[in-house]
Amino acid sequence: MVGACAVAVAVAGCAGPGGGGQTGGGETGPGTGPGAGKADSRGDAPEGQGRGVRLIGDGSTAWTGAQPRQPRVRRLADGEKPPQFVVFSWDGAGEVGDGLFAHFREVGRKYDAAMTYFLSGIYVLPESKRSLYEPPGHAPGASDIGLLSDAHIKETVEQVRGAWLDGSEIGTHFNGHFCGPTGVASWSKEEWKSEIAQAKRFVQRWKTHTGLHDAEPLPFDYERELTGARTPCLEGRENLRAAARELGWRYDSSGVSEQVWPSRTDGLWDLSMQLVPYPGSDREELAMDYNFKVNPLTTPANAEANMRDSLLAGFERAYTGNRAPLIIGNHFETWHDGAYMRAVEETIKEVCPREDVRCVSFRQLADWLDAQDPRTLAKLRRLQVGQAPKAGWERYL
Repeated sequence: MVGACAVAVAVAGCAGPGGGGQTGGGETGPGTGPGAGKADSRGDAPEGQGRGVRLIGDGSTAWTGAQPRQPRVRRLADGEKPPQFVVFSWDGAGEVGDGLFAHFREVGRKYDAAMTYFLSGIYVLPESKRSLYEPPGHAPGASDIGLLSDAHIKETVEQVRGAWLDGSEIGTHFNGHFCGPTGVASWSKEEWKSEIAQAKRFVQRWKTHTGLHDAEPLPFDYERELTGARTPCLEGRENLRAAARELGWRYDSSGVSEQVWPSRTDGLWDLSMQLVPYPGSDREELAMDYNFKVNPLTTPANAEANMRDSLLAGFERAYTGNRAPLIIGNHFETWHDGAYMRAVEETIKEVCPREDVRCVSFRQLADWLDAQDPRTLAKLRRLQVGQAPKAGWERYL
């Protein structure tokens, strides 16, 4: 284990080997509609081929042009049923030798699923340089999650590079993962800005900090790439949004929502994780692995099936109902012998190939939302959880 949460809270999760921890859009290719085949939904650009490289700063990052494999975005036509968006996201997003980061990248490529990886900035900061981190309200070098070994930093950078070239998004899970009364909930807007600046700097100077000057750069400008986040323990959201708005961010995924269409809060799309039905009960659970782990109805024997069935129930409720985007959060963890990892993979395999389904990153979902007629989005937001238009989509829109 790289680290563990100092506090376990009711809403969502904890930091583990590759996970930061917390408590708890694109359309289609040219001339196609939401129900068309997905083979042409993203343009393929071979890694490193035909892309100019302009190094940034110390060469830790580089401008290589537009990100490959991004879906084309268009506005819904009158009377057109919206696609069913599903976002799979990962908190912490570090590689610690268990291969989970690489494995889910492979799963994403196989099932045409772009994802969002919320990288913890200190996961690319060596232990020997930990004092460079000055967390608000804590001593220099303090962190409630562990830092990675030099070898695992190198592996993490390789996976982050590959994930971006796959077409996935690199967000942030910030740095020290402080929860509770003295944690991120107590931070001011300016303290959040400091935390964000440090998360960026650790990514932008990982070569200087690690001494791996001959390694390939990350193929993106993090100042441009970073447009959203999820806070540790889903705490401190209000002041984080104030800071994010001033930084020009586009979305936040730090809350808890029902399965309804998102709206903007403080100028940012509220792309919070959602409550989905928990099997065999009348309760709902947040669509995140950690929350299933701490649910009192979960046992080692039913962990995998219950999370899988719960995610699929939430999917079906949206897919056959209001088509609200389904937002799912995870960690690269092996809790209950990997049960939640298997449940997530089974869900990806089941839902991403379905007709009209788009498995996208948060950034791609924000792109799609931005492209729509505000009047159409207002109509979509009037639909309640699981509610399909009575007279059908063609008449409703």
